[in-house]
Amino acid sequence: MTRQLRVAVTLEQCWHDVPGGTARSALDAVSAMVRHARLDLVGVSARHRHPPPPEWRPEIAVRMLPLPRLALYESWHALRWPAVQLATGAVDVIHATGMAVPPRSAPLVVTVHDLGFLHQPGHVTKHGLRFFRRAIDLARREADLVIAPSQATIDDCVAHGFDPVRLRLVPWGIRIETASASEVAQMLTARRIERPYVLWTGTVEPRKNLPVLLEAFGRMDIDDVDLVLAGPAGWNEDLERLIGSKLRDRVHVLGFVPPPDLRALYAGASLFCLPSIREGFGLPVLEAMAQGTPVVTSAGTATEEVVGDAGLVVDPTDVDGLARAMERILRDDALTRRLGELARERAATFTWERTAASLVAAYEEAAGR
Repeated sequence: MTRQLRVAVTLEQCWHDVPGGTARSALDAVSAMVRHARLDLVGVSARHRHPPPPEWRPEIAVRMLPLPRLALYESWHALRWPAVQLATGAVDVIHATGMAVPPRSAPLVVTVHDLGFLHQPGHVTKHGLRFFRRAIDLARREADLVIAPSQATIDDCVAHGFDPVRLRLVPWGIRIETASASEVAQMLTARRIERPYVLWTGTVEPRKNLPVLLEAFGRMDIDDVDLVLAGPAGWNEDLERLIGSKLRDRVHVLGFVPPPDLRALYAGASLFCLPSIREGFGLPVLEAMAQGTPVVTSAGTATEEVVGDAGLVVDPTDVDGLARAMERILRDDALTRRLGELARERAATFTWERTAASLVAAYEEAAGR
């Protein structure tokens, strides 16, 4: 019998102030892979006094290296030390699931979620830009295989000098847990949402294109619908200023919403709108689709790949076009039903089991099996 492949998976992003999609995708992929007979997974992180919050806690044991996060990240990128094996013991493969790239002390697989910072460098701090550029340089030079969640990201990687032979497309998945009518009703009551609403979710940051969404929402010729914004505060975006006095009574800012409430929030929405300038994948689009909620998202991006023909796509810089797309769904019950059905069907094809199988195949390829 072939020995199990031992894989070290970086999970430091679970401790970040804003874990985001990189943590969510890593955790859900790990949860799917723990049931795989050919794998022995071990997490690796910086030194922490406490575990991450329950909603960001991995299913696998996480071994801690002796350095705190900032020192570890700098040491990995500048000194290429310490090796993950200092915490994990011997491993066959290392999978860097975020932008911190450990030294290649075993065959190295790196997930590159997106290269948005290269297109909009002003959206990140100078320190962040330096860190991300170094991460991409290390991934390009040292990774045996590079995982990308969308063809858009793969194309971007090729354009920025990655060897196409080492790129592998591994889309994220979704666990379809449909919120019940009673769960939706309880959530709406608890959140004091009393009218139909357009939903947006994500981390509040410039690439999410909230100024365009808010302007388009304000231009709609429909005033009996609200806008709900759910997700943690991020960086470089003044949400209160963007909302302004004109929309203040119609916009609900919820902050971080835990998964059970979030499912109900998606299910209760009249439509979901994510007009991001750039995404590596666009998990919120898939989460909305899983609840049968019609989607409006950005043309020419990874989110268009995800939604396929199960939603409407618009140029994310076209304010009037975005307003018209939202109005189409809000005014047309038949279109709403049809897009909801298509959304459920398409979401069902994105499974974490498929993601896990692709990752296991990548690990085995990197290890030479």
